[in-house]
Amino acid sequence: MGLFFIDTEDGTVATQRQLIAAAVMEPGDLPPRPWLRIQGSGDATTLWHAVMRRRERGIFIGTLVMRHSDHHALLLQRGWEEIAPEHIGPEGIGTVAPGPGL
Repeated sequence: MGLFFIDTEDGTVATQRQLIAAAVMEPGDLPPRPWLRIQGSGDATTLWHAVMRRRERGIFIGTLVMRHSDHHALLLQRGWEEIAPEHIGPEGIGTVAPGPGL
């Protein structure tokens, strides 16, 4: 469970804990740009939610959506890309799949 962030320049997605572990941000702060918080529940997990991204006007934007919902299918149809849990993590600390607490 946790907060998700997207690097608007390259589309990398990471959790708050991963960014803290990589020394990108301090606990209680927001990460510096180009990292932007993905809007969604603060207790989202990749078990129930899909992390999606799309390149829009030269930057990447992200969203969380309930898996296997009509909205999820619509976003995929409109060109959004689902990020596999094993590909969530900032460069430098590997691709850690977020589990409980991540």
